[in-house]
Amino acid sequence: MTDLLKLYFVQTGFGWVVLGAIVVVTVSCLGSAKGIWIASSQAAGVLSEKPELFGKMLVLMALPGTQGFYGFIGAIMIALRSGIIIGNINISPTVGLSILLIAICMGIVEYITAIMQAKAATAAINLTGKQPEEGGRAILIPALVETYAVIALLISILLITWLTKEGGLSFTAAIHALPGF
Repeated sequence: MTDLLKLYFVQTGFGWVVLGAIVVVTVSCLGSAKGIWIASSQAAGVLSEKPELFGKMLVLMALPGTQGFYGFIGAIMIALRSGIIIGNINISPTVGLSILLIAICMGIVEYITAIMQAKAATAAINLTGKQPEEGGRAILIPALVETYAVIALLISILLITWLTKEGGLSFTAAIHALPGF
């Protein structure tokens, strides 16, 4: 057991990146599930009185679910760039820990934006319920929150890419090339 821990967490960063992939997908999916629950609970009240608005409500209920997909993309990106998929564990512990930190931060942002988007969607659901002709404009309310979920995904992809070489090999900084070293 200690040999495996040593191999995956001390000699390589393989264990850290696996934890990162697990964390980002779990946390973001939990946020999406909670967000959909919040928006759906509000939509159910409107639909009980106006079932003909189901099509407009469906989009508003589903919007907080995108963060779960972003977490999934983040986990796949970690797996691709770190070598998990091809079975290459040649990644340093420092890079592995860095990727874990990126995954934790991304997961937190995706979780929070899913909840905030759900709250914005409830406002849009109420607006659409009272003024169905405003359904197209109402979708912009939760869509604005989506911007920050996408930014978290994009910066995570960039950081993971910068930390890893093509093929999943770890990036080793040429510290001697820096001034003063």
